[in-house]
Amino acid sequence: MRPMFDPVSYAPAYLRVSEAIRTRILGRELREGQVLPTETELARQFEVNRSTVREALRKLESAGLLGRRRGGKRLIVTRPTREAVGGGLSQALTLHRARVVDVWEALQAVQPGIASAAALRRSPAALAKLSACANRFAARSGEREATVTDVADFFDALAEAGANPVFHLLNEPLLRLLKPSLAVIIDRVPQARVRIGAAQVAILAAVKARDAKRAAEWMTRHVRDFRRGYEVAGIDLATEVGEPPAVTSAIS
Repeated sequence: MRPMFDPVSYAPAYLRVSEAIRTRILGRELREGQVLPTETELARQFEVNRSTVREALRKLESAGLLGRRRGGKRLIVTRPTREAVGGGLSQALTLHRARVVDVWEALQAVQPGIASAAALRRSPAALAKLSACANRFAARSGEREATVTDVADFFDALAEAGANPVFHLLNEPLLRLLKPSLAVIIDRVPQARVRIGAAQVAILAAVKARDAKRAAEWMTRHVRDFRRGYEVAGIDLATEVGEPPAVTSAIS
């Protein structure tokens, strides 16, 4: 009779070293910016070879938990950047075969809450940044890719204004996955730029007035407009993210 469980595998030394350091970082025993001991000192403390330590540190660097200051040689404790987190989650969603419609549903669920939080908590600096993003979108209507980036920048500034790190981290992968289909909408739907600009102005006004309800309502309307934009542009909502948006003939 085959046993229910297989024997536990013996973890390589570099994984055990990596996990020991990771546990200290996540437990806040090692703080952001703190300099790690040298490879030689770590090898002495863990009683392993320097090559083992080097492999463990490489693993932690790739996870964004360790890094180096510009021009520096010593490793320090760092936080994973939003870009790194967003890139990893975007890849995971691509591998899990998320579709354009799945991204849109997530935006519909998350973005009104972000807009509401921004209205309640925005600082003068955050409001100025959001206003600058809206103005930049209004001024740059020529080159498509720049316009798409400006839309993403507005969403990003709104999440930053909400002062909620969970919202801010969630926003990054959603915006990455939104960009390809948004580029098609802007390219194929003549009124897209005008409608996006109008929504940004209304959301900005609500945030400035600290009107959380109105900010959420306008963001809900804005995201719903994307769904209509998909339809008018002829984008197949079943297209998997990571693939070029499948485009049919646009709705007149």
